[in-house]
Amino acid sequence: MLSIFFFFFSFVSSESIARESKIHSYGKSFNGFAARLLPHEVERLQEEESVVSVFKNARNKLHTTRSWDFLGMKQTINRRHKTESSIIVGLLDTGIYVESPSFNDHGYGPPPSKWKGKCAVGANFTGCNNKVIGAKYYHLEKTDPGQQSPADDDGHGTHTSSIAAGVAVNGASLYGIANGTARGGVPSARIAMYKVCWEGGCSDMDLLAGFDDAIADGVDILSVSIGGFSRNYFEDPISIGSFHAMKKGILTSCSAGNNGPQLSTVENVAPWIMTVAASSIDRQFITSLKLGNGMKASGKLAINTFSPKKKIYPLTNGAHATNVTFGFYGNISACASGTLGMDKVKGRIVYCRGDNGQDYTIRQLNGAGLIISVDSQTDIAFSTLVPATSVNLKEGHKIDHYINTTKNPQAVIYKTKTAKIRAPALASFSSRGPQLLSLNILKPDLTAPGLDILAAYSKLVTITGEPGDDRYSTFNIISGTSMSCPHASAAAAYVKSFHPDWSPAAIKSALMTTATPLKIKDEFSDLGSGSGQINPIKAVHPGLIYDNSLSFYLSFLCKEGYNATTIGLLIGGKKKYNCSDYKPARGTDGLNYPTMHAQLKTADSSISAVFYRTVTEVGPGKSVYKATVTAPNGLSVKVIPETLTFTRVHEKQNFKVIVKGGPMAEGTDVLSASLEWKDSEHSVKSPIIVCKPTYL
Repeated sequence: MLSIFFFFFSFVSSESIARESKIHSYGKSFNGFAARLLPHEVERLQEEESVVSVFKNARNKLHTTRSWDFLGMKQTINRRHKTESSIIVGLLDTGIYVESPSFNDHGYGPPPSKWKGKCAVGANFTGCNNKVIGAKYYHLEKTDPGQQSPADDDGHGTHTSSIAAGVAVNGASLYGIANGTARGGVPSARIAMYKVCWEGGCSDMDLLAGFDDAIADGVDILSVSIGGFSRNYFEDPISIGSFHAMKKGILTSCSAGNNGPQLSTVENVAPWIMTVAASSIDRQFITSLKLGNGMKASGKLAINTFSPKKKIYPLTNGAHATNVTFGFYGNISACASGTLGMDKVKGRIVYCRGDNGQDYTIRQLNGAGLIISVDSQTDIAFSTLVPATSVNLKEGHKIDHYINTTKNPQAVIYKTKTAKIRAPALASFSSRGPQLLSLNILKPDLTAPGLDILAAYSKLVTITGEPGDDRYSTFNIISGTSMSCPHASAAAAYVKSFHPDWSPAAIKSALMTTATPLKIKDEFSDLGSGSGQINPIKAVHPGLIYDNSLSFYLSFLCKEGYNATTIGLLIGGKKKYNCSDYKPARGTDGLNYPTMHAQLKTADSSISAVFYRTVTEVGPGKSVYKATVTAPNGLSVKVIPETLTFTRVHEKQNFKVIVKGGPMAEGTDVLSASLEWKDSEHSVKSPIIVCKPTYL
């Protein structure tokens, strides 16, 4: 640490100025510093061979009673409780609300002896316990500490922490909605929170500080539900931090992003990261309404915690409720802010066309409720500030007609209930590939529940966080890849409890090759779901794994064109790194990855790809695996050899996959095939995806 920072002294006017410029030093798990630099100082640093990268501090974004049951992890499943209780899940997030019942430490012993972390105290945070064993906060840009602490005044970090490792809480619900037992995937595991996100987002320098400490503190799994725009691997704090975590045997699980359904929006794409998309579970929230003429409709995009106090309410729409006294500007049909008059809204349910968000306006005007008609494909249900529901445009036209042709139109909105649906399906908001950095690595890797997840929440913030909301709850329903990420993190911790010696790549491989393909798909689902939805129980016994060591990743980086000097500085140590000293990465992707992916150079290119793979026997020892290929017309997939014979545990076998075909037909952008290795007990699946280039 000292060498790089004191090098900085050499080109500023004095050591005192350099010290004043420095914001933070990273030296526990990797070497670096954050500082306030002038443009010419940045240029000078970038010219030095001893500096891996210099990048401007940026801000990143934050990306259950039913979900674990849906994944097959009943409360009665086989667990190694003693081993699980020694696993520490670290989270980089918005902090944690330790007072939540999900973090009750009754029956827990002291933290594992390997734990080296601490518990900071401060505003609204009095300390940790034997469940939440560590909590730190990082706000390096703020020079005055003020009222800072690891306390969660957003709710996000509490939610993700409880999904991963919350204890079972009976009777959990959001004001009676989704009632049941809420629990994490590894309820015996310990939690360490690293608060790196604040009201303005999650800065690069804070993220790096969190990674630096978490790796040194002794966490086993890192869960990071944060992301930002794609950057070079050595200029992305999550990529850098997770690389150093991988070196220490720590798997980092990250959210894929919430910018779907657009293509090439996936974030956190470094191959040493487990990138998690969001999918649905078999539960949906329904908010029904009834009109005075008997018409009924069921909305799906609003969570209404309010029970009606009357049997029926007056009903109006934006046109009839227009603010004619003071004039108005905006779309009256959409009930845009400023277009409505309180005298025409007070005590009434208002029908509006357009997107969500009008509930704030209706509450300000003392309205009784809100009906929204939408023409969107979103599948997220939002909690609203007033009784509210949403309908499709066809139903909306009927409601509008009823209002315009009835002397005293009336309606009632009922409290939200649950309904069972077919699942899993990829969530509409979940970011898709193909990625734009390493074109032939398929990302996301897999998917996990992230749609309408009920989990613990902080009572330091209302359930919506909106002005005027007075509802506080220890549980809340939220959607996002932020929610799917801790599901996968917990699944990884569960696998690790049975295989403590497995590498991060081995654990990720086990989860990917045993994943369940989505039941509901479209043409681009495979670019958003990777291997499919996690199946943690199957992942404990995957049969074969695709492992990757540090040397594999280094060879991959050399193939990707990264400078050997830069790679050497990244990995650290005194030995000079040289790409020629390592076995060259082969094939289309240059990595021993559980999935196979090829992006064509042009839309009319012929298909030609070769993937070299090595699998390790982690099953009973003696086994014979045979390959089965499923491929669409126009795609030839050949596996050499087609049979793999193992005589002992940990034995490795090599094979290659040759993928060929002519140019894709016009109107076809993705071709999906699969390879499945099967013995008498195991099925080891790998998707094979070929796609045309994406132009943004």
